[in-house]
Amino acid sequence: MSEIVVGDDGLSRPVWASVDPMLRDYYDTEWGMPVRDERGVFERLSLEAFQSGLSWATILRKRPAFREAFADFSPEAVAEFGDDDHERLMADAGIVRNRAKILATIQNARATLELRDDPDGDLAAYVWSFQPTDTPRPKTYADVPTTSPESLALSKGLKRKGFAFVGPTTMYALMEALGIVDTHLLDSHRRGTSGVWPA
Repeated sequence: MSEIVVGDDGLSRPVWASVDPMLRDYYDTEWGMPVRDERGVFERLSLEAFQSGLSWATILRKRPAFREAFADFSPEAVAEFGDDDHERLMADAGIVRNRAKILATIQNARATLELRDDPDGDLAAYVWSFQPTDTPRPKTYADVPTTSPESLALSKGLKRKGFAFVGPTTMYALMEALGIVDTHLLDSHRRGTSGVWPA
């Protein structure tokens, strides 16, 4: 069975992005497009951590609720969250109510603020500094890596800077989402559209 499906619009997409309108729109317009602002990177880092062990579709459906619950992922606002906010979040059925992940998001917001004074740059600049010199060119999903030397280095670097839930697999998924690597299949209409990597 082919891993690429040609839609009614004539565009080639992977099977996972070919049926559900929400996933299709996310694939067509967001996934792998460059995100270089601090808030945007913090949001995606947070959502990738919540996604760990779950499907991305689950997180994407809950994203509006996550944004409302976490003050639109403003690092300044989330860094100020206290015990009352933590209990509020644990009672919010609209998000993933995982205590460790909620606490990690608050911790990561505080670490994001501290990173602003870091010589390595703010969160966005720091994450992008791990862009590799080349990107995968997968024909099938079996060709897509789940980690890389750069995602391992990013994971270790963020942990040293006080971040949590930033394992190398999660960081590789983040790098894919932000456009730092391009893992669109070669036959996909999205291959090379980010402007970061050639097709």
